[in-house]
Amino acid sequence: MTAAPKILIVLHQETSSPGKLGQMLVRKGFTLDIRRPRFGDPLPDTMAGYSGAVIFGGPMSANDNDDFVRREIEWIGVCLREGAPFLGICLGAQMLVKHLGGDVCTHCDGAVEIGFYKLEPTESGRQFIDWPRMVYQWHREGFDMPTGCDLLARGEFFENQAFRTQDTAFGLQFHSELTYAMACRWTTHGASRMSLPQARPRSDHLGGWFRYDPVVREWLWGFLDLWLAQDRRALAGNIRAA
Repeated sequence: MTAAPKILIVLHQETSSPGKLGQMLVRKGFTLDIRRPRFGDPLPDTMAGYSGAVIFGGPMSANDNDDFVRREIEWIGVCLREGAPFLGICLGAQMLVKHLGGDVCTHCDGAVEIGFYKLEPTESGRQFIDWPRMVYQWHREGFDMPTGCDLLARGEFFENQAFRTQDTAFGLQFHSELTYAMACRWTTHGASRMSLPQARPRSDHLGGWFRYDPVVREWLWGFLDLWLAQDRRALAGNIRAA
């Protein structure tokens, strides 16, 4: 029997979950290889045997000097060099930016995005997929756009919300993986953050999930197919074989 294709999942807390993104990948026939480098799990030397990799968010910053943060940022180069699909979400997107030489920093006015906010696709983004117009955020840092990247969507307070580079690697500032249980947990443990500038009240988080998640869910299902279809390793093999 042929083994199911694998997706490498990188998480940053003991209780972290890949949410509905992980659920969808399993429904699409993938197995999830979950690693937590923060707690000593190694990252593979090659993406051979993996169909793609996802680095999720976390409470730390891509600017931190922790060894696991530096190792994850450097490791992204394995995906880029091999042409394997890579997806960074929130912290993972900021790690991709750092790997590419860009900057990660707080908002100049002290604003945060915690809750649901508007998303506006660029022309390039609209050509790629039909994006949701309200997405869930939980961050106080954003990033600039490294040279050579293609901006796919803009946000209200942090302009750069989705981008791609080398066709195969994508960064998303927002949390399309959010489940209702995750929203309840985050807004309970992070209740103090609701008082930060531009943060939404808890009722908007929970009510917004029911209002906006059906569209986000439909978008995520299609996005995952498009993301995984960007794999350049088979193309490189065909060129070498020609």
